[in-house]
Parts: sequence; C-alpha cells; structure tokens
Amino acid sequence: MSLRERVKELRTQSLYVWVLVAMVTTLSLSFLAFRLIAQHVQRIELDPMFDKFDELQLESSRDELQTGGPQALDAYLKSLDHMFGGSHYLLDPNGRDVLTGQNRSSLLPAPPAISLRVQTNGRWIISHKAPDGQNWFSAEGQVPRPHIWTFLPYYFLVIGVTGVLCWLASLGVVTPIRRIAGTIAMFGHGDLAVRVKTGRKDEIGQLGRSFNEMAERLERLIVSERRLLGDISHELRSPLARLKFAVKLARTSPDPKGALDRIERDVDRITSLVADIVEITFIEGDPTVQDTGLVRVGEIVDEVVRDCALEAQFRDCSINVSGQWNGEVLGNRELLRRAIENVVRNGIRYAPKPSEIHISMEENEREATIAIRDFGPGVPEDAVTRIFDPFFRVEAARNANGGGSGMGLSIAKRAVQLHHGTIVATNAEPGLRVRITIPLAGPSSAEFERNQS
Repeated sequence: MSLRERVKELRTQSLYVWVLVAMVTTLSLSFLAFRLIAQHVQRIELDPMFDKFDELQLESSRDELQTGGPQALDAYLKSLDHMFGGSHYLLDPNGRDVLTGQNRSSLLPAPPAISLRVQTNGRWIISHKAPDGQNWFSAEGQVPRPHIWTFLPYYFLVIGVTGVLCWLASLGVVTPIRRIAGTIAMFGHGDLAVRVKTGRKDEIGQLGRSFNEMAERLERLIVSERRLLGDISHELRSPLARLKFAVKLARTSPDPKGALDRIERDVDRITSLVADIVEITFIEGDPTVQDTGLVRVGEIVDEVVRDCALEAQFRDCSINVSGQWNGEVLGNRELLRRAIENVVRNGIRYAPKPSEIHISMEENEREATIAIRDFGPGVPEDAVTRIFDPFFRVEAARNANGGGSGMGLSIAKRAVQLHHGTIVATNAEPGLRVRITIPLAGPSSAEFERNQS
C-alpha cells in the first residue's frame, strides 16, 4: 500500500471525518424536517388566513365596481398590482375579465373547487370565488428567482458554523481520544510508565482512568514477572551447578553414596522451588476461573493448626490460639488456607526450641484480623518489608535453618491481596508478628451465595 493510499485510508477512518459527516447529515435532516413543518403550518394556519384576505379583496373589488364603476375598479386592481406584484383581476362566473372581457378561465380551478393557490411553470396563481357565485377574484405573476448572491452569504455562514462545530467537537472528543490512543500505542511499544493525563469526569475521562488502572496492574505484573524470572534464574544456578559437580563426583568418588545423597538434596530443593513457582503462578492467574464462595476463616485456622501440629511437635514447639472468627469471607478457601499455613510454617521454622506460636483472631463489622507471632530471632528492620518479596530470605536464618525457597511469604501476600486484604510484618521483640486483615463478606454477598447454593 502506497503512502498516498495509506493517508487516504487514515482520512476515511478519522473520527473527525465521521463527526463532520454526522453534523452535515444532522443539518440536512433538520432542514428537511423544518421544511415539512413549514409546509404543514402553511397549510393549516397560513392558507386559511390568505383565503380570508383574498375574500376581502374580492369584496373590495366588487364594492369599487358598484360604487365607482369600471374606472374605480381598474384603479383598485392597479394598486394591488403595484403593492403585491403580478396582475389582479375581477372575473365573471365564466372566467371573463369584467373590465376587458378577455377569457381568463385558465386561472380558475376545476369544479367544484372554489379556491386555488398554486405555483406551476414558474408562475403563481390565486383564485377565489364569491359566496354568491357571481364573481371570481384572480391573480397571477412570475415566481421571483433571487440572485445567487442573495443566499450565498447564508450558505457560507452555515458552512462556517458547521466547520466551527466540527473543530469544537475535535477539541472535545476527537483530540482526547487520539491522545489516549497515542498513550496506548506508547504503552504497547514498551513504555510501561506512560499514563493518560485527564481530569475529565465524562466517558472520555473514565476511559483514560480505566486505561491507567489497567496499565498500573500490567506494569506491576510485568515488572514482577521480570523480577521473578531473574530470581528464578539466580535460585536455580546454584543447585544446578552443585548437581553438575555432584554427578562428576559420583563418577569418580570412592563414596558414590554421599554424592548421590547430595544430588537427592539438590533435586528436592529444585522440586520444591518449581512447586512454589507453580503455586504463585496459579495465584496470579485469572481470578474468574478460581472457585469462590463464602468461607469461614476460623475453620481454616483450625485446620491449619491441626496440619502443622506434627511439624511443631517435631521442632519442640506448641501452637496457642486465642479469639475466634464467626464472620465469613468471600473468596477461595484453598488460597486462604495456603496463605495462613505458609505464615504459620514460617514461624515454626524459625522458632527456637522450646518455643510456641501465638495465633490471635479478632473481627469487627467490616473486617477480620489474624495475627501470627513466633519467638524467634526476628528480622532486621531494613528487611521487614522485603520478606514478602519472592526468594528473599534473611541470610542468617537461611544459614542457620536451611530455609526454604523464599516463596512462602510471597505466596501468602499475593493470596491475601487477591482477597482485597493486607498482610504486614513487624518485629515483636522477640520474634516476628505477621498480621493478616481481610474484609468480611457483606449481608448481600452472603444472601446471594446462599441463594446460589
């Protein structure tokens, strides 16, 4: 496609052109409608009034003839000619001119009509019959044809007003849409920080704000994905290098069992890492494909405590629960269970021996909160906000306890955010306290879910 053809295509697809066409079409339809209305008003209102005026002229002509004779009638008809233009006549019942005797029956309507008002062949004709049927009053003349310059200024005025209105429409509608389209194009070419600047409250402003919200979410997801890929490559590099070394060592070492044990540990670590990646990918997937419903989080906490009891016992740790949740949360039961379990297991992993884990629950009319505290070494203040990042682990804890993949708290955070909640960590001195707050389902949501079930 040539450049000229491309420009032509863009012009035909321009919203400005469509606005212009729409306005011209609207003006044309309005003109047609006004024309029809004018014809209707003339037929209903004006023509009866003109008929009465013609009847008055007829009576006046007959009065002039009776009182002043033919000369008075001729003077009166000439005054009408001078005043209204055309030629005016008083005719007998057969259509002959009373003054000249000339046959002017062509000006009369076909029987039984008693009046006529038409324009034909560039002439206008008016005829009106007297009530007694003895006379006709008739008039004829040429339809005036105005010079082109008579209406040309009005044509230019209409064209100018249409152009101004189209320009205003382009400023108010087309230009902002083009600006939004340009911003979307820049975002599509990789400028993730670009946003639509608008303060409008109408649909165009709503479009811009919707794009900004979408761009904000996409930017977070893309940046998070890039960071996640970088973290994954970093996390996999060390176990893969150790696997390669262990394979070489197994081939040459007099103690192949030790090398195989090391290979098994690294394989388990990679397997755990992949499982965590799959889990976080599931959480970041489309929420519409996940099962949601009314969930009693108090029951989930009881289930998590039972599941973690054996691990806590193995680490010489006890789990104490205080308070209760009676409210319901609208969400995914499995995701909430994973979030709470990851936080509890993280506390068990770093709790000293012997020790305990405190789980406290409380709620109000709008939200419910669960606080999980361990009595371990805590976290350095500069790392408190980073422990929810993927693969982040406090170095001392990792060296001392082996640590996990660094994904547990990140998975918990994303699961809580998916339920429009918050999760924060603070040092409890000693230990770490993680507080999860989730909005409770309103009465309308609960009633809707019960009706659906």
